Amino acid sequence: MKIQILGAGCPKCKQLEAHAREAVATKGVEAKIEKVTDIDEIMEMGVMMTPALVIDGEVKSVGKVLTPDQIAAQL
Repeated sequence: MKIQILGAGCPKCKQLEAHAREAVATKGVEAKIEKVTDIDEIMEMGVMMTPALVIDGEVKSVGKVLTPDQIAAQL
């Protein structure tokens, strides 16, 4: 599983990454978590607001920080 956190590194982006790591640990799934900070790459994915969460190439959330439980439910 590949999880991508899209954002420029703002506090909300960092919080979303921390929540994603917590969700992965809680669920016990194996996942690669990657930060995408290149604005062109983010826009190519159709995302205009950050932070955004992408799981296996599918945009799951845009413009908000999901809780670890909300992320775990999508894993």
